[in-house]
Amino acid sequence: MGKGITFDSGGISIKPSKNMDEMVGDKAGACAVLSVMLALPGLKPNYRVFGVLALSENMPSGSAQKPGDIVRASNGKSIEVLNTDAEGRLVLADAMAYVSRELKPDYAIDIATLTGGCTVALGRYASAILGNDQKLIDALIASGENVFERLWQLPLWDEYKDMVKSEFADVRNISIYNGEASTITGGAFISNFVGDLKWAHIDIASTSWSRESKFYTSSRATGVGTRLLLDFLKR
Repeated sequence: MGKGITFDSGGISIKPSKNMDEMVGDKAGACAVLSVMLALPGLKPNYRVFGVLALSENMPSGSAQKPGDIVRASNGKSIEVLNTDAEGRLVLADAMAYVSRELKPDYAIDIATLTGGCTVALGRYASAILGNDQKLIDALIASGENVFERLWQLPLWDEYKDMVKSEFADVRNISIYNGEASTITGGAFISNFVGDLKWAHIDIASTSWSRESKFYTSSRATGVGTRLLLDFLKR
């Protein structure tokens, strides 16, 4: 499943105007999933593959979501919204809950431009991966090496999950320590909606957009994740 925020202004927790034009790229995860589904018939897989796009737009308005709101996800869990610019995990939460409840696949992979902290941690040359099934994670890392869309695994210890617990709801959409370990706590938030699925979370915020051309990708939107997921499905 892919995060697809068609434009992310940050909402009421609005982003700085510098480079906000790049936020058309906040749908890169959904674009990767859509690209995989378009290419999939050529692979002729002998198994079912579901593609789920979590689509929305994040803009301020008189009816916009506000910091301090408490909302309820589709699986019944309550979420304390403390920053409206952490919106991607909200749409992924509902998508993941739907997949867990209705589709029940053998493996679930979400891919998202989730956190700016991923760029701080890894720069522009690796995406982050974490999850609850090491076999799945290892297979995705191997595919990343094969197609030069490299992944770096981050931990998902219980202490990180505690950082997104809320005093007033089941979970909060940002850590109690604000920006600390934001890539990990973003994944920790999503883990609350996985259920019994074997799951991996890929954060492509650091690799989905480039300001320079490389021999393996153009500038601006890079399409990262498409070749990675197709290679994984081939294997």
